[in-house]
Amino acid sequence: MNSYTVTVATGHQWFAGTDDYIYITLVGTEQCSDKTLLDKPLYDDFERGAVDSYEVKVGQDLGQLVLVKIEKQKYWMQDSWYCRYVTVKTPSGEHVEFPCYRWLVDDKNVVLRDGKARLPQDDENILVKQQRQKELEIRRMTYRWKEWQPGFPMSIDANRHKDLPRDIQFDSEKEVNFVLNYTKAIENLCVNKFMNMFQSSWNDLADFESIFLRIKNTNIEYVMQHWKEDSMFGYQFLNGCNPVLIEKCFKLPDKLPVTHEMVSSSLDRNLTLEQELEVDFVMLFLFIYCYGFTLTRINIKTCLFFWFQAGNIFICDYELLEGVSANCTDLCTQQYLAAPICLLYKNTQNKIVPIAIQLSQTPGKDAPIFLPSDAHYDWLLAKIWVRSSDFQIHQTVTHLLRTHLISEMFAIAMFRQLPAVHPVFKLLLPHVRFTIAINTKAREELICEGGIFDKANGTGGGGHVQLVQKAMKTLTFRSLCFPDMIRMRCMDNNEEMPKYFYRDDGYRVWEATKSFVSDVMCIYYSNDERVQGDGEIQAFVKDVRNFGMQDSDHCGFPKCLNSREELIEYLTVIVFTASAQHAAVNFGQFDWFSWIPNAPSTMRKPPPNQKGLATLSLIMESLPDRGRSCWHLGAVWALSQYQENELFLGMYPDVHFTEGRVKAAMEKFRKELAGISESIKIRDEKKRMPYYYLRPDKIPNSVAI
Repeated sequence: MNSYTVTVATGHQWFAGTDDYIYITLVGTEQCSDKTLLDKPLYDDFERGAVDSYEVKVGQDLGQLVLVKIEKQKYWMQDSWYCRYVTVKTPSGEHVEFPCYRWLVDDKNVVLRDGKARLPQDDENILVKQQRQKELEIRRMTYRWKEWQPGFPMSIDANRHKDLPRDIQFDSEKEVNFVLNYTKAIENLCVNKFMNMFQSSWNDLADFESIFLRIKNTNIEYVMQHWKEDSMFGYQFLNGCNPVLIEKCFKLPDKLPVTHEMVSSSLDRNLTLEQELEVDFVMLFLFIYCYGFTLTRINIKTCLFFWFQAGNIFICDYELLEGVSANCTDLCTQQYLAAPICLLYKNTQNKIVPIAIQLSQTPGKDAPIFLPSDAHYDWLLAKIWVRSSDFQIHQTVTHLLRTHLISEMFAIAMFRQLPAVHPVFKLLLPHVRFTIAINTKAREELICEGGIFDKANGTGGGGHVQLVQKAMKTLTFRSLCFPDMIRMRCMDNNEEMPKYFYRDDGYRVWEATKSFVSDVMCIYYSNDERVQGDGEIQAFVKDVRNFGMQDSDHCGFPKCLNSREELIEYLTVIVFTASAQHAAVNFGQFDWFSWIPNAPSTMRKPPPNQKGLATLSLIMESLPDRGRSCWHLGAVWALSQYQENELFLGMYPDVHFTEGRVKAAMEKFRKELAGISESIKIRDEKKRMPYYYLRPDKIPNSVAI
């Protein structure tokens, strides 16, 4: 008689324990054991957080242990149970680990592979091959694609959070109820007293301070004090909540007829607008050709002047908002949107400042170009309109589409096409934790008809849907690769654009993440042929392209992966998007958006079509009313909060990988991230406004809020 010692660990979540019957079957290459009851109900085993051990007697030789089957049968009433792992000590003294980290619901069972990751081509035993295929068949029936709105990335086929598979639900649904969280935020911030004055305008800009009585935050206080300044306005394009739109401008678009005479007073290098716009490569070449053999110190200085001094014009174009319907859900309050174009200049102090704003995509007499030299309130109102437009793009495109919905798409394809034993499944699972759940809750309460978007945002009532549909037509795979996204906007030169902390910190986190992914993948993929021969990874990539992106021709998402380097980049995109990119555009919302005039969630007057009409009264009538201000404030507060027991980048408490080489790669990753965090802390000690959104110890592993 052979004796196996079976150790079972129950989860720490509420209601993770169970009083049901738990059975185990050990499956070897030669034989299977009989189904064995591990413990009777009400014996205080399988309690929350418990680790229980049992002796299982087996008469025959099982051979090499390859599978463990866990079954749960009802004792009194239906009772879910969360199993963390099973460890089996064989008669030879070998310890075999079987990671689980799943819920067993009702009278269901789960079949576990040992913790060593394997590619499909490495499985030779017929039992494990069959189990691998069966697991994927069940998953594909469980995780189904659904089009929530036409033109959106495909999402999970579930209307409510409680309809999701138990394994991807939140541990406690009450913690992610948007309406309750926002209501709680409004109460905590002491702004509920203004809710009964829902459509009443504030009297003065200073009145917004009355909803900040409970706020103690250095960044917010600095924004409140300096939001009117052009340098603060420009700084946000680099290091605010939406640092992904600004791009270098080499030629003014025809739709923005700005002249040198208009902006000359804003330029401080004694160059014309045309000279500031672009480096004249032809003239530079001719200059070098003529003086190349007789360069003097003066000639070199002149050459360098034209090379480094020009090219200081930048642009932000909100063309996506053109034609998007403004919120009309409240018949008592008219709301408006604009699609502005903002021209920016890097002055000799290396500050980015606005030099021209057009609030329309169509030039003409009804679309004046607002300038810093205009009347104070004309210029201030124009900037407020840009900030409001930036808020709309941030919320719907930068945040919702390009982090939440894209991460969900990768997650669904992962569950459908990769079994738990696959190394890529093990790698990605922590980075899709709760993502499908948070997006399902958002579709229930946030972006649905009558949701929070409708209550507070200018794109509510369907405009946000139109905006995602338009943005999807320009979304490409390369734009999700962080270095490429920076280069596409010609913002990659540190000397030309210093103090772009989003870029600088992002590069470091991207490289650390890519190095980690490479270290892990190179363990399992020794060459390109191993990638090409992995049918599961090819099916995963194909599912993302054909179903998630609905086989869009323009998107550039790969249909297959032909090399190890392509696989590493692909997985780095997934991990970085779910962790760093989401952190960069999410957790600063309260810092930058809570001061309402700096980020109006809606505008209640149309954009001005003439100069000289703006007054303080018009600005107050344009900004959100008291009620919408409160909803907005509660929303950005709730969205900026870290979750209880948050897992930050590099933290992998669930041991899905058991190989020592992978654990070493994880430790190396953690050390590199810790070094990045420390250097950012040192840098921020000297800054009036610290930039910490891409500090690794503040980057959650996944999109979960």
